Amino acid sequence: MTWNPYLWLIPVLPLAGAAINGFFGRRASKRAISAVALIFCGAAFALALWIAATFSSAAAPYSFTLAHWIRSGTFSADFNFYLDQLSLVMLLVVTGVGFLIHIYSVGYMWDDDGYYRFMAYLNLFMFFMLTLVLAKNYLLMFIGWEGVGLASYLLIGFWFVKDSAASAGKKAFIVNRIGDFGFLIALFLIIKHFGSLDFTTVFQAVTPMAKETSGAGLLTAIGILLMVGAAGKSAQIPLYVWLPDAMEGPTPVSALIHAATMVTAGVYMVARSHVIFEHAPMALMVVAIIGTLTALFAATIGIAQTDIKKVLAYSTVSQLGYMFMACGVAAFSAGIFHLMTHAFFKGLLFLAAGSVIHGVGGEQDMRKMGGLRVYMPWTFLTMSIATFAIAGFPPLAGFFSKDEILWRAYSSEYGSWVYWLLGVTTAFITSFYMFRLWFMTFFGDYRGAEAHGQGDLRHGAHSARTGVSAPHNHGHEPHESPWVMLGPLAILAVLSFVGGWIGIHHHFENFLSPVFQPQAVVGTKLIAPNAEEFAQIVRMERLELLFTAISVAAGLLGLYLAYLLYYRLPQLPARIAQGLGGLYRAVANKYYVDELYALLFVKPVVDGSTEILWHGVDQGVIDATVNNSADSARHVSDNLRHMQSGNLRSYAGWIAAGGALVIAYMVWMGVR
Repeated sequence: MTWNPYLWLIPVLPLAGAAINGFFGRRASKRAISAVALIFCGAAFALALWIAATFSSAAAPYSFTLAHWIRSGTFSADFNFYLDQLSLVMLLVVTGVGFLIHIYSVGYMWDDDGYYRFMAYLNLFMFFMLTLVLAKNYLLMFIGWEGVGLASYLLIGFWFVKDSAASAGKKAFIVNRIGDFGFLIALFLIIKHFGSLDFTTVFQAVTPMAKETSGAGLLTAIGILLMVGAAGKSAQIPLYVWLPDAMEGPTPVSALIHAATMVTAGVYMVARSHVIFEHAPMALMVVAIIGTLTALFAATIGIAQTDIKKVLAYSTVSQLGYMFMACGVAAFSAGIFHLMTHAFFKGLLFLAAGSVIHGVGGEQDMRKMGGLRVYMPWTFLTMSIATFAIAGFPPLAGFFSKDEILWRAYSSEYGSWVYWLLGVTTAFITSFYMFRLWFMTFFGDYRGAEAHGQGDLRHGAHSARTGVSAPHNHGHEPHESPWVMLGPLAILAVLSFVGGWIGIHHHFENFLSPVFQPQAVVGTKLIAPNAEEFAQIVRMERLELLFTAISVAAGLLGLYLAYLLYYRLPQLPARIAQGLGGLYRAVANKYYVDELYALLFVKPVVDGSTEILWHGVDQGVIDATVNNSADSARHVSDNLRHMQSGNLRSYAGWIAAGGALVIAYMVWMGVR
């Protein structure tokens, strides 16, 4: 196929924007910085739309080799991109939602001294994320995988002078490295046994293999190790702890990385590797169990959070659990469907939360909000749509994708009524804590006139330099955000409303069927069901309608309970919390998981590493060798020290420059 020779431009365009702003943004005007960031990201989105318009589902997947890359014996890995139905969906989600968040960031981050750095980092993230979803082999996917980890570190710790932000960035980076270790071992096993990391080659080798139903074998080991990597990137038990702390980054970062794109990389990787998982039922079961438990566990924590962004953070962890539940019962299309709708309504929720924070002068504590629907009507309207969508109310987007997951969790060959029951319970809790946020933020009287909480740093040079929270609106009424921020909210609100309609009559599932069910598109003769089979179909359809009604009822129950506690009887929650005592404190403190990890892992490792470094390295190596060669080292360091500035901005610039040179070289080689 030669219908689209420009696929490689989609990731290269944001990389070019990152390099330009990274190198020249310090001396450029903010209008020029904005233009560069938006033009290059917008061009990638426009090209993705053109590719989608010319895409033919009946055609074979499109592959474009940019350049030959690695050759070692019989092993080879090329720098090549791959486009099929699955990567096309991810391409549109990443570029579309990413472009809207870029627009929003212009208004939200305009007053920050590090504005050019922020826009460069956003573009750099887009490059790595697009490389991840377009990769044709696991090695190139891993390059994008690690790249989004780097970009996430830079964006989470954007206000690096603030200790909590710097610590959150390091925590995200380290926890993700734990998951990446499992991913790497899986890749080594694939190379060892299949001699390639190319998706097509590996999956063709796996397809004729028998399912490992009698125990754990090679494919089970690979599948579980891949899930370890996915658990790190997509914040699943036990590696979920980094994502809530990542809310220390600016709100557009929360929307882009921790709601719509990066955290879904693990779901995408599992779905892309579906051939391996379908041949390893035990690995599928591990995925389903981890996803289901994560969905329920994170939802319970969200009940007691008072920081508006922390509520949405634990909601993200919970919704990602839904996606893994779907993948774990081999309903990969349902998982990707929820990935797409979640990008719409969760991206909208984070951006609307940022609009609220902007309007009240940096406050994030919901207890110091209230009554904001009067002051911020457009933010209220758009956030209401997203809240009803995530709660699963028809006909909004979340209803269709969540209902599909719950039904498949029960009816799939790998499903169970236990998955369904825990999923419905999670749906009830989700509705409750989201409407709790809704009522506390927008209803009642405004409680923020004397607020003194920590806010999202986004106001001016003082906050950027010192890390002190932004000034609050003492003596000033809350205000609506500018239209450069409200425009993306309006678009995402429309998508959150109608985005699920594509799932009606299984249109979305049929679109993805060439990826997940290739045998379904082979010209086979359809046979009409007999009377018994037809009766069974009717029974299952009625049962599905019953389950849908139960799911909607769970959402309504959550709404009613939140209305009762946070609107009609606002004094009652405090009494209930006092009555629950230690149980409430445990939930409010996130079950003390962070403290447990610090006690079991962080402190022993840090203390042990310090002692080893002191006795083994400092005394045994440095004193014995380095001190004797100080003169020669001094001469070398004088020549090299100017490259090691200790400035993250400088390092990011070198990374972007190196990436641009590598891409340019590969393009040149490909043209030759």
